[in-house]
Amino acid sequence: MSFSLPEYHAPDFASLGLDNAIDAGLAACETDGIAPEGYHSTSIYPEYFRIKGQWRLAEESRMDASVVVRSDGRLDVVENRGLRKGDRVILGRSENGEEGVYVHTVGFTPTKENGLADRFVFRQGRSRETSYARDYDNLLALLRHEREHGKIVWVMGPAFAFDAEAREAMEKMIGAGYCHGLMAGNALATHDLEGAYMHTALGQDIYTQQSRPNGHYNHLDVINKVRACGSIPAFIEEYGIDNGIMYSCVKNKVPFVLTGSIRDDGPLPEVIGDAYKGQSAMRDMLRDATTVICLATMLHTIAAGNMTPSFRVLPDGSVRPVYLYAVDAAEFVVNKLADRGSLSATSMVTNVQDFIWIVAGGLGVIGKHG
Repeated sequence: MSFSLPEYHAPDFASLGLDNAIDAGLAACETDGIAPEGYHSTSIYPEYFRIKGQWRLAEESRMDASVVVRSDGRLDVVENRGLRKGDRVILGRSENGEEGVYVHTVGFTPTKENGLADRFVFRQGRSRETSYARDYDNLLALLRHEREHGKIVWVMGPAFAFDAEAREAMEKMIGAGYCHGLMAGNALATHDLEGAYMHTALGQDIYTQQSRPNGHYNHLDVINKVRACGSIPAFIEEYGIDNGIMYSCVKNKVPFVLTGSIRDDGPLPEVIGDAYKGQSAMRDMLRDATTVICLATMLHTIAAGNMTPSFRVLPDGSVRPVYLYAVDAAEFVVNKLADRGSLSATSMVTNVQDFIWIVAGGLGVIGKHG
């Protein structure tokens, strides 16, 4: 299956009757971290702002942030906690252009594939009963394209670390160039390293799922050793680790962001304990991502979804979509992002171990299962 990016259609402001619209309102912040009254909050979609008689696209966006007009005319999308006194922030709560703010939701809207206009049809949502064969085909084609032309970021929960074959599949996906960044929590990294060092995760053998005697100490022992080494790469080198997800990231120089939670053991040295510093590190990794695949982690999935716009402006000025996949065994998790737009989000209700094996097999990274 071949892949081609859909063409972006910028709004025609003349046909919309917005050629002579008013400029967007501006107000200066009076205090650090506090937006002025009436500030405009951004969405995942391309947004245009009328500045000095010209409609301009805010190129690096994210959900739930403010737009600051810099002295050189640049438009910066900034989380409200990052605003500084004196920043000129765009105002406006309407999004149809009448206040100089236009949210463009149909820039990538595909042509309808059929003429069905029935108001009642089966299988409009995404559930365990949904057929995902076409989704897999589309994803495989997308990943082949993105390996050379985009930036693929994986957002992973610890479920991967509990299964030997899932760890192997993801390790080889990273080695084959299908991962340009990894985001996870303390648990994924800890249990992956436990699997590499002791062949267990939470004390259970990662293949047979049999519990080992005193196995509940295993992950704590691994954390202790990593902390004694000072870093994950140092632990990998000192203890001769030669397999797993974190090993493959280190070996292939793939950057990773690990963010902590209140329940963490340890944590590992690289885990960012400050929630807002962690959020900023995630945002930096996602800033130029073009495909984001979120797997078996509700909080990281929602966080990544909120930080990821539905579009990206490329260096040549062209605009392309950002693809977001949410994969989980729980329908609630994947459908949390169902309103992000048909081209920017695909949800799949399935076991993530099976998912990664199908994807890696389809790409020829591993042999067929069984």
